[in-house]
Amino acid sequence: MSQPLSPESQRARRWRLLLGRTGPDDLALDKHDQGMDAALAALYGEDGHTPDRNGSRNGGLGASAPKVTRWLGDIRQYFPSSVVRLLQKDAYERLNLQRMLMEPEMLQAVEPDVHLVGTLISLNHLMPAKTKETARLVVRKVVDDLERRLGQKMQQAITGSLNRASRTRRPRRVSDVDWGRTLRANMQHYQAEYHTIIPQQLIGYGRHRQSLKDIILCIDQSGSMASSVVYASIFGAVMASLRAVSTQLVVFDTSVVDLTPQLADPVDVLFATQLGGGTDITKALSYCQGLVRRPEDTILVLISDLIEGGNSEAMLKRVGSLIASGVTMVTLLALSDEGAPCYDPQHAAQFGQLGSPAFACTPDLFPELMAAVLNRQDVGEWAARNGIVTKGGR
Repeated sequence: MSQPLSPESQRARRWRLLLGRTGPDDLALDKHDQGMDAALAALYGEDGHTPDRNGSRNGGLGASAPKVTRWLGDIRQYFPSSVVRLLQKDAYERLNLQRMLMEPEMLQAVEPDVHLVGTLISLNHLMPAKTKETARLVVRKVVDDLERRLGQKMQQAITGSLNRASRTRRPRRVSDVDWGRTLRANMQHYQAEYHTIIPQQLIGYGRHRQSLKDIILCIDQSGSMASSVVYASIFGAVMASLRAVSTQLVVFDTSVVDLTPQLADPVDVLFATQLGGGTDITKALSYCQGLVRRPEDTILVLISDLIEGGNSEAMLKRVGSLIASGVTMVTLLALSDEGAPCYDPQHAAQFGQLGSPAFACTPDLFPELMAAVLNRQDVGEWAARNGIVTKGGR
């Protein structure tokens, strides 16, 4: 059994793995570290230099699918999943793995994650039929995992908010009385001699309509928004399963596509999107405004980097018109763990001045954001409480 390394040797080991063969020559790596070193060198170059995008200094990976497949297996052996995903992302960008992802064998070797899903969606229309089948399985695995992690939180946030909003102190029928809350609210009126509580105030359920709120998700399909499209599709599917809200999903580039009919399955939604292309936010907002039936009960969530390819003045007028009509408008520069992408700061500030401060939101916080909006809380104040800096406000 090998002896543990001293702090000095451990630091030297880390530098050696970081720098490659330009690191300390007097440090002997064990078999595990040699494998780790070889996996890193294959991607970043054995001489410690980053390979160019043509792969001319790729340390041996090249454009060979079998070699890359073996390498993908190696990195899963030597690194935790979080590091594997970062290495895969670098490989996509440096070695043009998009072309190799057309091969089912390659897809079976990669570690599924949101970034990979975005890549597969962008390649969807180029894939042969046999690869599409494998790609759907990979996307399904990621979607199912995210739904398990985020779906219940979303359901609880929305139903909890709407239940609180729908209570009444004047229930019309006995069946509308919430007896548990009524008893707790009247404990001080307990009559010992009769062993009972005489309620002075009834608390009941409000009249339930088919939906208490209308939610419209309007998602930018430009390339930088890939992760946001994935998360928004999953949240949209979760919300669509709740009778208390009516959910519609609209995606756009220079054209607008209503994917509400596909909301039963987020995988269908994702494969119906087409990442990349231009951006016409004005056209998308115009379409969404046509969907509004009850402005005061409508929440429009725009997810976009606000880099408008159309008429900016018309876009701002449309935003002002929506907010003036009573629609609650939430503007997210991103819905992902990666922070805000490149965005238009002037438009973000102008949106804030109109009443819809723009900011990036993580998937974990999105259910809480929707709960706050449903409870009619100020979105800017909610963001500040959660340490989020908005890009504009009144």
